Amino acid sequence: MGIGDKISNKAEELSGKAKAAAGDATDNERLEAEGRAEESGAHVKQSGENVKDALREASQAVKGDDKRV
Repeated sequence: MGIGDKISNKAEELSGKAKAAAGDATDNERLEAEGRAEESGAHVKQSGENVKDALREASQAVKGDDKRV
């Protein structure tokens, strides 16, 4: 996963956490749910990127390629 993707996903996760916390603090259920959804979306993206990285590394290991991307 590229560093730009990691930064973007982490920013989305933190934004979601902040929204959820603000919603919780103000008893705004809609805002809290929005924040939790953003946070979950970021986690799904991160998981997808991690799978992609693992497959790339496994493919390189099978090929005997010492270069790790």
